[in-house]
Amino acid sequence: MAKKSVKKDIEQNAVQYDFDAIIIGSGPGGEGTSMELAKKNKRVAIIERYKDVGGGCTHWGTIPSKALRQSVSRLIEYNSNPLFRKHEKAKHLTFSDILKHAEAVIRKQVQLRSGFYDRNRVEHIVGEASFVDNHTLKIVKPDGSVEQLTAEQIVIATGSHPYRPDDIDFTHPRVYDSDTILSLAHDPRSIIIYGAGVIGSEYASIFRGLGVKVDLINTRDRLLSFLDDEISDSLSYHLWNNGVVIRHGEQIERVEATDDAVIVHLESGKKMKADCLLWANGRTGNTADLQLANANLEADGRGQLRVNDQYQTAVDNIYAVGDVIGYPSLASAAYDQGRLAASAMIDHRSTAKLISDIPTGIYTIPEISSVGRTEQELTEAKVPYEVGRSQFKHLARAQIANSLVGSLKILFHRDTKEILGIHCFGENAAEIIHIGQAIMQQKNGGNTIEYFVETTFNYPTMAEAFRVAALNGLNRLF
Repeated sequence: MAKKSVKKDIEQNAVQYDFDAIIIGSGPGGEGTSMELAKKNKRVAIIERYKDVGGGCTHWGTIPSKALRQSVSRLIEYNSNPLFRKHEKAKHLTFSDILKHAEAVIRKQVQLRSGFYDRNRVEHIVGEASFVDNHTLKIVKPDGSVEQLTAEQIVIATGSHPYRPDDIDFTHPRVYDSDTILSLAHDPRSIIIYGAGVIGSEYASIFRGLGVKVDLINTRDRLLSFLDDEISDSLSYHLWNNGVVIRHGEQIERVEATDDAVIVHLESGKKMKADCLLWANGRTGNTADLQLANANLEADGRGQLRVNDQYQTAVDNIYAVGDVIGYPSLASAAYDQGRLAASAMIDHRSTAKLISDIPTGIYTIPEISSVGRTEQELTEAKVPYEVGRSQFKHLARAQIANSLVGSLKILFHRDTKEILGIHCFGENAAEIIHIGQAIMQQKNGGNTIEYFVETTFNYPTMAEAFRVAALNGLNRLF
């Protein structure tokens, strides 16, 4: 047995591959994997179907939508601030106007990320990749030429795309998904958004901030039901208060698109009319064109791949990271998944794992961010917790910045004072949350709400919300 094993090892080592690893996709997951492998002196290539790196995150998803949100948020701030407005007419921007800012950010991101690959000697190959076998990829170049490359290990980091049901005509100029909405050239006065998840809620905020009439159709009974109930309710109220019409528990029956409008018919019998429709209901993993069967792989009904805790698929030398494996489908997590997959590829005994409490950032107006458990989860688990709250309207920095909408909530164990969850609603929530996250990650008694009252914070700051909430919560103990 020992002689056979040695012989097998020699045969495997004799195989000469073009690369140690090839990564398909240059989004956050692909970038994280390739950078980590390159820094460990591996010969790495990354295949991207588009000429620019960055993937959907940079070109159609995270970066453009957040840049749009930033522009609209500043527009709202300008129009609501008497220091700027005085007696002048409110400033109006179109969707096309604010897209210019997003395009500038995308260019900067592409330049930055391209530099990463160049500096680390990762070969960037433009083309469509598909499997020939589990070590060989066929690449169809933009000019139609075909090349085959081999690698000892392959990583699938192809991301996802908006789900498109067959009965919706997405070729119609008034029907969009969350990718094609970035090509919106006219200035709609009304829009119907189908799907009130993260993407739908963010775009509802963006379009309403531009003064567009928004109908938001939610297929569930509440907005973003994975959030703490109070935060979900706060978002619902804020959207409602700003004029967004939210219709819960509805399903589309059919869409009637004409030259001058879109009419949406709901299964409940309701119908509504708008200038355009944004379909934001679900996403599908980008695996359809990979010829997975040639590598003995199979995706599920949502185009996603199953992996183990080291991001290894059912085929030993093929790994997958990012949206293509499903939850948590966050750019931040995808990058870390890529780094961890690279570590596992180099050292199969690696025990490194993603942190259990991954922060959620939702870029509505105002923002939402949370980390840890919700009140309903703690109640169901019968954990004796207490709540500490602070309202932004009471913070000096919020008053100075005129960012009065919002609050911070800390959930902590009554006996141990361990922080169990933090939930923030308001401007810069996604930044503020990281202070609490850092304390939650502390070991050996370091995770305690008392940290916030024993530490001196800069004044005035939004971070002071933690001190105020901690005092509020500790005052509830008896």
